[in-house]
Amino acid sequence: MIPRKLVLVGAGSASFTVGLVADVLSSTREADWTIGLVDINEQALGVAQGLVQRMVQKKGVPVKVEASTDRCDLLPGADAVVTTIAVGGRKAWEDDITVPLEHGIRQPVGDTVMAGGISRALRQIPPMIDIARDLARLCPQAYFFNYSNPMAAICRALTKTGAAGSRGVDGLCHGVQGTLRYLCGLIQVPYREVSALYVGINHLTFITHVTLEGEDLWPRIRERMTSLPEDENPFSWELFRTYNAFPAVLDRHAMEFFPERFGAGNYYGMTIGRDAYNILETIHNGELRFEQMARQARGEEPLEDGLFNRVLGEHEALVPILDSLSGDCGEVFPMNVPNQVVPQIPAGFVLEMPVAAYQAGCLPLSLPPVPVGVAAWVTEALYGVELTVEAALQGSHELLVQALLYDRCVTDLRAATRLADDLLAAHKAHLPQFS
Repeated sequence: MIPRKLVLVGAGSASFTVGLVADVLSSTREADWTIGLVDINEQALGVAQGLVQRMVQKKGVPVKVEASTDRCDLLPGADAVVTTIAVGGRKAWEDDITVPLEHGIRQPVGDTVMAGGISRALRQIPPMIDIARDLARLCPQAYFFNYSNPMAAICRALTKTGAAGSRGVDGLCHGVQGTLRYLCGLIQVPYREVSALYVGINHLTFITHVTLEGEDLWPRIRERMTSLPEDENPFSWELFRTYNAFPAVLDRHAMEFFPERFGAGNYYGMTIGRDAYNILETIHNGELRFEQMARQARGEEPLEDGLFNRVLGEHEALVPILDSLSGDCGEVFPMNVPNQVVPQIPAGFVLEMPVAAYQAGCLPLSLPPVPVGVAAWVTEALYGVELTVEAALQGSHELLVQALLYDRCVTDLRAATRLADDLLAAHKAHLPQFS
């Protein structure tokens, strides 16, 4: 039987919650589910609860919906727990962009590395540890999945401190799937029939093998590459030509790992934040989207057409993963897990890689030797994660400065110190470990 109780911690991330619940309600065994919604923001929780209840009513299935601002109310009895928290919400994310911008640093996303990703990790890691400890205490049998960013830093902190308990935590993201769909679309082959191998840090995961019925698809992809527009993910194709592996999730995320090239905003004749990748506009659109969802939750607008017209797991793979776990099927999905199988990269560092979902847990596959150039870039990024994690755990200004310098978004001690001071000041309310 599939897990009967699913608890979403951070359910106020309404867009994610709606997509995931649509998957649950569209699964063939939806009557087995209880969905628990948790968010410390009462307004956001109310929107999520209203939307989910309307979805359940529209679908006409006997799914029970529970909601609370206190996760301890809902964690007991959970079979699976999913975290999607964003400490400080969209306002804090905006500060992760605007504060570095005052220092001349332009970021297309700012949620994984560079100054914004480091800043987000400082806020996210302590509450995620508290959540993990509650989970280990109240529902130690539950599978634990994290969607919150920065993925590698959060998952590394939870495993390094032991907070996630014996089950551990598995990180999920749709980036590898989305990038594979992009590549399959270019050469017009069916995504569902393709096999792939990949390894890296979340948002810079290198797809090393793509095959269809035993045929290596890279030659077809290389041929198609020559006819692409010059402005179509030019950096990703540059990495592919250089390392014979393709990065997920395309330019928007991949170039943040190379701030010495793009941190000042220069991007193939465009400027980040102006005519390319305006993340502040994306954040603002998120506010507008939330307001629309609030109206839908109150019944002032109809739910969107086609809400349930989606292939199960097409966007997020959680429900198929849970099916594979409960059925002991061993299906393979991209997940973020502690490294146990790639000898070129330190054990315990969190890698995004193929993972088989068995009843015993999520087990990473052994991989062929990772190309040395890929291993070099991934290992470098993961040591930066290590510095960030320790800065967050210790509340250390010194380690924060080291993390900023190692990241290369700033290049001298004085600049890194000023940036660290400004980030800590902007987020003081969410950084008690630094007080």
